Amino acid sequence: MNVSATTTPCIAGTAPAWYLVHCKPRQDARAEENLLRQGYTCYRPQHSCERIVRGCRQTITESLFPGYLFIQLATDANWAPLRSTRGVSRIVGFGGMPLRLDDSLIEHLQQHTTAPVKPALEAGDSVRITEGGFAKLDAIFVAMDGEQRVILLLSMLNRQHQISMPLVSIVKN
Repeated sequence: MNVSATTTPCIAGTAPAWYLVHCKPRQDARAEENLLRQGYTCYRPQHSCERIVRGCRQTITESLFPGYLFIQLATDANWAPLRSTRGVSRIVGFGGMPLRLDDSLIEHLQQHTTAPVKPALEAGDSVRITEGGFAKLDAIFVAMDGEQRVILLLSMLNRQHQISMPLVSIVKN
């Protein structure tokens, strides 16, 4: 992934360019929504991942760069409304001038952020059992057994045994 991320100060001209917007904490989705509503072109790279929340597998979509999003503006555009947009903190810049991002960076991100969902547990992952008669023992995750149960490979008495137990009873090492 050798992408040039060169930035250059904003110079006079009307060609649209990409800039980086720093958002208020945990408000990048809100900032994007409000900027889109105002007619700006925005891009917030996201990725999907699988998480275990309270013992249940959930697929969630989250920002690739939490707290930031990209906006496309002409250099002669009115930048003032950006400062008062809900969720926006500031435009990233240097010396009071917004920094222009290389277009190839955005193109590269757009091509590579549609990756498949990565599962929270994959076959062969080392896990620790936290509850029940096998508590505090390490095991190897084999597969899911429905939505709430897992199949594990447990080494006991110089033999390997497959056991099934609740998903909430294990944590990934």
